[in-house]
Amino acid sequence: MRKIVIAKKIIFSLYYNSFSKKLHKISNFEHSIKRNICHFRQIALFITYFKHSNTIKNMKRIAIFASGSGSNAENIIKHFENNKEVCFPFILVNKQDAYVHERAKKLGIPSQTFSKQELEDGTILKLLKDNNIDFIILAGFLLKIPEAMVDAYPRRIVNIHPALLPKYGGKGMYGHHVHEAVVAAKETESGITIHYVDSHYDHGNTICQAHCAVSPTDTPDDVAANVHKLEYIYFPLAIEQAIADLYI
Repeated sequence: MRKIVIAKKIIFSLYYNSFSKKLHKISNFEHSIKRNICHFRQIALFITYFKHSNTIKNMKRIAIFASGSGSNAENIIKHFENNKEVCFPFILVNKQDAYVHERAKKLGIPSQTFSKQELEDGTILKLLKDNNIDFIILAGFLLKIPEAMVDAYPRRIVNIHPALLPKYGGKGMYGHHVHEAVVAAKETESGITIHYVDSHYDHGNTICQAHCAVSPTDTPDDVAANVHKLEYIYFPLAIEQAIADLYI
């Protein structure tokens, strides 16, 4: 009987020790899994940080130039508001009383007034360079861009014109002057031209055009309303494409 008890104790001891070792192995395995999970989380956090840092580093900095109300400027900024690869450091305006300043304030974007002389003497170009601006949008901007700025930003300055160029372009042809000329000429269509800027008025390579019909009873205001609708749809998309084309 005593031998049977001793044998049972030995068997139980052997079984317990074996089971303990298995438990120890399981515990070590679980610890290894937890450690690896923690390691993977650290890697994931690093990748997330790297992507975020890389996005910030590669973010395209866009300056908007405007002269008037700023409706196109506002529409463009809102179009890109969820785009993490684009930012608008400021809006540059050549008129102190332009309503675009109010729009900029509501959007939380700084706006700055400058003179024609500052545009022509290189002051504004230096401002752009000092702020690492990558791309320039002319959103209802009426002054001619100096050749030095065009050279500094080849295929990186985009303008919109409220007519189908080459018709109704050139110096003095802007805003309502264009729509009045279209109606006076009894045109059956008008539209917009989005183009790169060179050293001549309304002359750079065309990015896209969009058309709208003009009826015999349309007034310049009617034409303007239809053209504005095209601007709000196509200008942000053309800018997006122009920026993408630079980095493909």
